[in-house]
Amino acid sequence: MFSASTDIWRYQFHPEVWIIVLSSVLLAYYAIKVVGPNAVKSGEPVVTKKHKYAFVAAIAFLWFASDWPLHDISEEYLYSAHMLQHLIISLVVPPLLLLAFPEWLGRLLVSPSGKTGIIVQQLTKPVVAGFIYNFVIIVTHLPFTVNYSIENGPFHYFIHLIVFISSLWMWIPVMSPVPELRRSYPSQMVYLFLMSVIPTVPAGFLTFAGGSLYDAYDHSVRLWGIGITTDQQLAGLVMKLIGGIYLWVWIATRFFQWSRRNRPEMTLVTETTKPVERV
Repeated sequence: MFSASTDIWRYQFHPEVWIIVLSSVLLAYYAIKVVGPNAVKSGEPVVTKKHKYAFVAAIAFLWFASDWPLHDISEEYLYSAHMLQHLIISLVVPPLLLLAFPEWLGRLLVSPSGKTGIIVQQLTKPVVAGFIYNFVIIVTHLPFTVNYSIENGPFHYFIHLIVFISSLWMWIPVMSPVPELRRSYPSQMVYLFLMSVIPTVPAGFLTFAGGSLYDAYDHSVRLWGIGITTDQQLAGLVMKLIGGIYLWVWIATRFFQWSRRNRPEMTLVTETTKPVERV
């Protein structure tokens, strides 16, 4: 039987989170100040404001999802908070992080040419990346995985790492800093649509479950009086509604970008095919 502390809002320091955050900042500083000037052409900026803003946002969201209080609430009290935490780690941080990568750094890390490039291109195909991401999503929502991750700290962080890596992998066909690894806008829209449909299975399972699915959250200490069944239903709604709406915003954004890119061509075709009026 799992138990939880009655002092829900006690502060818990997580040094591993700060180590990851500080290490990421130091690596970014090293890349910009040391590697970048030797990798870009003379006169070209190493990074732009867009890269900087995206990096700061990615690190801020990563810290918010991994540190107190969200991490502690999601680990001990509310599975819906756990779902929100995973949503941030899988759908918010990875695209921001990829957006923060300048093209020169992406090419240094993953060159699209040669044998390595061929392997990378095969592994980042939408079918492969989407399958791996959704497989990880399903496995990480199994009762055994959730319960064991709550009672075993190292396994808990391993799960977070796997979720983050698979999610970063999933976003590469959409947000890769290397253009050769990105798909066309129509392909991205179909791809993101499928990514929004498949999680419906575990989301529906959580929403319509009658009893407790996860023993780790079935205890007497209830945050804000939220019962275990209501908590699971909220988790399903977070996964399906918030996650789905978020992905549909990306789909809409890609649609408008695609239509705007093709609008001049459509105007040109209309003008050239317009019949000449007779005098």
